[in-house]
Amino acid sequence: MSILESLHPQKGSTHNSKRLGRGRGSGKGGRAGKGNKGQKQRKSGNIRRGFEGGQTPVHRRTPKFGFKNTMFATRYEIVNLSTLEKLSGEVTLESLQKAGCVKHGPVKILGHGELKKALTVKAHKFSDTAKAAIEKAGGKVEVIKL
Repeated sequence: MSILESLHPQKGSTHNSKRLGRGRGSGKGGRAGKGNKGQKQRKSGNIRRGFEGGQTPVHRRTPKFGFKNTMFATRYEIVNLSTLEKLSGEVTLESLQKAGCVKHGPVKILGHGELKKALTVKAHKFSDTAKAAIEKAGGKVEVIKL
């Protein structure tokens, strides 16, 4: 345990703290570097963030835009064409779950990647590029209603 007792910071890595209000000779005497009078000079003069001296703060003056009721929003699980390339035959919600591509819920197919085989894809939503790529490869697109 003698090793723990001998631990100390490396030479020059720490500084002594400036002692405030200890006379003029210290360099921080008189008003102790806090200026003249006012709320910030007092010992309890901590002002909360955003406080503007009683004036309505800027975060309350500026207008707020829009409202998104995300509580009732439909969140789609995203599957790309590059993921569909690994599957074969008819691609449904169940087959995507078995492959581990989605967990549950509505699915949207996006057009990232390439599709070279003809697949029948059943999903809740398709992007335009995904729809075009599936049909170009000779496959079919079927939209499932929510």
